[in-house]
Amino acid sequence: MSAEIAKVAELVEKGKGKLVGAAVQEALDAGCDPTEILNKGMIDAMGVVGEKFKNNEIFVPEMLVAARAMKKGVEVLKPHLASGATGSCGKLIIATVAGDLHDIGKNLVAMMIESAGFEVIDLGVDVPIDKIIECYRENPDTKVIALSALLTTTMPSLRDTVAAINEQDFRKDVKIMVGGAPITQEFADSIGADGYSEDAASAAVLAKSLVA
Repeated sequence: MSAEIAKVAELVEKGKGKLVGAAVQEALDAGCDPTEILNKGMIDAMGVVGEKFKNNEIFVPEMLVAARAMKKGVEVLKPHLASGATGSCGKLIIATVAGDLHDIGKNLVAMMIESAGFEVIDLGVDVPIDKIIECYRENPDTKVIALSALLTTTMPSLRDTVAAINEQDFRKDVKIMVGGAPITQEFADSIGADGYSEDAASAAVLAKSLVA
């Protein structure tokens, strides 16, 4: 890895959003490959951040800052990438289920999944089942649907949403992953989801493994 890309990676890891753009530009000016800047300088750096988060070495605020720093870098990089490279893993739809208005966890998951190389379609919070299914029909190349429920009272809503998707003709073409504070692996298995993650860092790893 070139010194320029290593610098980008270090700035992303430290969450230096104000400096990342210039460092990406320097790497481009030095003739570094844009895809390599993305993969080695940013996606790998966010992988390190995710690992630290899992080991409780850093916490949500630091992770958010790093994800935002990466976003700043991607803005500079985007025009130089082959179209679609930033979403090289494919499309992922994310939503908090009907009846649930929590978005901080979902937003963090969306940022980490985007950092891992997905094109994320974020439907927001309190999303009815029909809207999720309609969004998939509009984006039939979507690889993963990620659903979150943050309250024990909205767990039935999550179950109903997964059940509705499981009945669709496109179900074989898409993976469903679920998460949120009250959700467990057992619950995810019982409702017929393909995967469960307990935090944003492992959600990004899970999403990649589901499309591998």
